[in-house]
Amino acid sequence: MIRSILAAALGAAALVAAPLAAQAQSAKPTLSFTAIPDEDATKLVERFGKVAKYLEAKLGVPVTYVPVKSYPASVTAFKNGQVQLAWFGGLTSVQARLAVPGSQSIVQGAEDTAFVSYIIANAATGLEPAATFPKAAKGKSFTFGAKTSTSGRLMPEFYIRKETGEAPEKFFSRVGFSGDHTKTVELVASGAYEVGAVNYTSFDDMVAAGKVDPKVVKILWKTPSFPDYNFTIRGDVDKTFGPGFIDKVKAALLAIDDPEILKAFPRSKFVPATNADYAPIEETAKELQLLD
Repeated sequence: MIRSILAAALGAAALVAAPLAAQAQSAKPTLSFTAIPDEDATKLVERFGKVAKYLEAKLGVPVTYVPVKSYPASVTAFKNGQVQLAWFGGLTSVQARLAVPGSQSIVQGAEDTAFVSYIIANAATGLEPAATFPKAAKGKSFTFGAKTSTSGRLMPEFYIRKETGEAPEKFFSRVGFSGDHTKTVELVASGAYEVGAVNYTSFDDMVAAGKVDPKVVKILWKTPSFPDYNFTIRGDVDKTFGPGFIDKVKAALLAIDDPEILKAFPRSKFVPATNADYAPIEETAKELQLLD
């Protein structure tokens, strides 16, 4: 009888404790984060869903990934406080930090310290790889990625202007914007555009996955290196989540060693980043009048 009473009491206590624990967790503020939509949405949701679960376990607060439909939308969400953390490209991180004083670029991929873009072409153009900028591409149709993409527009345009002495609209017969790196490769592969600019990790990943034939889409040239993707966090999160929270987020991101998470980016590891790392991006964006 006593055992039965004790078992019942323990069971009742557990039933009470579970909701209380859930309430305690839900009472904590939620860390929301987003990312520039540089690839197809399905891939992004899979990638950042894993990141959200990882961060939630490490930080002890609810974490949710908030998808956005465009590069400008990611900056707006950060600016308005809809998200506190974002995986930005170099240019969008600069735009976001300028809009929210005190914000910091805290972590980048090891590959992002010396990122490059490829100038690619459909094999039917007859254009061949070269060590210097492919000036034989003059008069061809050309597509960038998103308008505010660092590796899909900003730096490729900078080097097109530098190497040709002309604006892309003058050098090429027609210039478009695909919206993301995956679409750029697909448009060049289909012949809708003859030449394009794409970040090297996206292209290499598509080749490795068998989603593009390097015999159909050739790499003509790669740009000099530049800093690119990074996690940027709002400067006011310590007020919401407690002192030292920025450092906790940074430590958690730097500690990512799950091969599946790293492969999804794809990055070999994450390393520290600072706002100063992206000064070249800010200077180039000002030169091309891409900052307000």
